[in-house]
Amino acid sequence: MLSFKHDISELIVEISGNCCRLDDVAQKEKIYALAQNLSHIEVSAGRLSAWDSTLLAFLYELSKIAALNNKKISFTGLPDNLQHLVDLALKVDRKPSLPDDNRGPWLEALGNWGLNVYLSVKKAFAFCRQVLSSCGRFLRGSAVMRGVDFLFALEGCSYKAIGIMSLVSFMIGLILAFVGAVQLKTFGAQIYVASLVAIGMTRIMGAIMAGVIMSGRTGASYAATIGTMQVNEEIDALKTMGISIIDFLVLPRMLSLMITMPLLTIWADFMGMFGGAFVGVVMLDISPQEYWKYSIDAMNLSNFLVGVFHGFVFGIIIALCGCYYGVNCGRNADSVGVATTKAVVSAIVLMIVATGIITMSFEVLGI
Repeated sequence: MLSFKHDISELIVEISGNCCRLDDVAQKEKIYALAQNLSHIEVSAGRLSAWDSTLLAFLYELSKIAALNNKKISFTGLPDNLQHLVDLALKVDRKPSLPDDNRGPWLEALGNWGLNVYLSVKKAFAFCRQVLSSCGRFLRGSAVMRGVDFLFALEGCSYKAIGIMSLVSFMIGLILAFVGAVQLKTFGAQIYVASLVAIGMTRIMGAIMAGVIMSGRTGASYAATIGTMQVNEEIDALKTMGISIIDFLVLPRMLSLMITMPLLTIWADFMGMFGGAFVGVVMLDISPQEYWKYSIDAMNLSNFLVGVFHGFVFGIIIALCGCYYGVNCGRNADSVGVATTKAVVSAIVLMIVATGIITMSFEVLGI
């Protein structure tokens, strides 16, 4: 139980008996109020027989009030373990101070930003150079890469991605057919929906959808897997044993995506045209034979190869982004999440940029 007495300058709090589940709120509020006004507080626990965390919380709160009001507080008769807990609670800063916001001039901030960008780009190019060297060692037969790792990575980004690739590509082809039909109906040219979907999917849309899906599915997986290895210090162990992490971790993932992305792009093209055929046959009353005839007539080898080339480039970009952010991940769990997010965002942004560059280049070349 709690009891107290006070005079003009001193408050004496006596704790005695069983103080488990100390829930006398009114008594504690009186003590807190007096502690704010009196210059010295003494807590005596010579007759304490039992206590729990509620007593510790009371003593902690009383000590904080004394510290905030610059009052002296002393403890007598506290059990050693309770005294230790009180000292520990007061020693830990539960509200760490925020770092000082010492912002320099705007020109200095701009210079720091430019320097950080330069160092990031330099680091990224150095990683790409290491990957290129690893590919050279692979062609020469001297890369430290296990075949089982390559097959495992190939399995993860090949037939296991068929389900989601089929669904999304089918819906994209269906949407393209719907959008095209809205305009073509006004001219009575619904049949050309087949040509629209075939050209759009084979030239660019199939590759883009395959790239976006694989960046969110496989690129994020690469970043999370390698990032977790970084957190668990497995990458440090590989470096200690003299094993190249680029050969051992990055190369099999890079090769697997370079092989599977063109094939997945072809599959996405087919599923997109199948989605367009569903709209054309079911909604626009076009006969299946006529729809596929116009689709085949609209397709040509150059459009098909352009889409496959896009898929090949996207595979390299996804693998590079996923592995780069995984290898350069921090040492805590939050860093793995940040690396995964950056890998997906960077891959999608770079794929869009690459699409623009490739499209402009092929337009200039007349392809």
